[in-house]
Amino acid sequence: MKPNTPLQTLLLSLADDELILGHRDSEWTGHAPILEEDIAFSNIAQDEMGHALVWYSLVETDTGRTPDQEAFEREWDSFTCCRFVSYPKGDFAYTIMRQFLFDQAETVRLESFLESSHPGLKEAAGKIIREETYHLMHSQGLVHRLGDATPESRKRMQQATHMAFPQSLGIFEPLEGEAELVSGGVFAGNRSLQAEWLRRIIPVLHSVGLSVPADPGGVRDSCIPDYGGRIRDHNEHLKELVDNLQSVYRSVPGGTW
Repeated sequence: MKPNTPLQTLLLSLADDELILGHRDSEWTGHAPILEEDIAFSNIAQDEMGHALVWYSLVETDTGRTPDQEAFEREWDSFTCCRFVSYPKGDFAYTIMRQFLFDQAETVRLESFLESSHPGLKEAAGKIIREETYHLMHSQGLVHRLGDATPESRKRMQQATHMAFPQSLGIFEPLEGEAELVSGGVFAGNRSLQAEWLRRIIPVLHSVGLSVPADPGGVRDSCIPDYGGRIRDHNEHLKELVDNLQSVYRSVPGGTW
């Protein structure tokens, strides 16, 4: 089901990002390299899904469709998450880098929403940003610890950076009807948010010797943003994830739990 308004498009993109990344993070439960991170990523996954519930609940006020309907009854190719969150969890270095890049992007978005002309968006951002502060502290701390710890950790983190960075630009893929949201003061727009995000992440990465295929002035020709998710042009990774995510719910149509 395609969103009917630019605001619904924005809210569903936020909710879908959180739901899908939360599912990916949950895949580390029982598999993280140390117990501390096993627990941490399980908690982060739960938080991300809680944030998805907040955004889906705002969608419900416009559409009447419940969060369960949005999460479990839509087909995979109607989701509007960025492609970045749907890729397999990979090794732990990739997971750390994806989480850091996403956490910083989410922080920038939430800060923008605190100034929103939309009361519901503003209120929700005020609640979520408190938890997101701890997510960012955790992921950024791991980047600092592993970015320059040993030659092997630096190698893995550098490989993760070069893989994740172009993908992460898809977070800021322009939305359908975005100009209307910007002119109405709903949020600052993805171009502005991406610029602020770059201003924050690049010094962190450079501080531990990690290079990125972009600079603060913009994206180089060699770094092609991984766009498509916002217009529902997804890959098979999302199909497999959504099939798994919805399997229990769809096993008993109309069932209650």
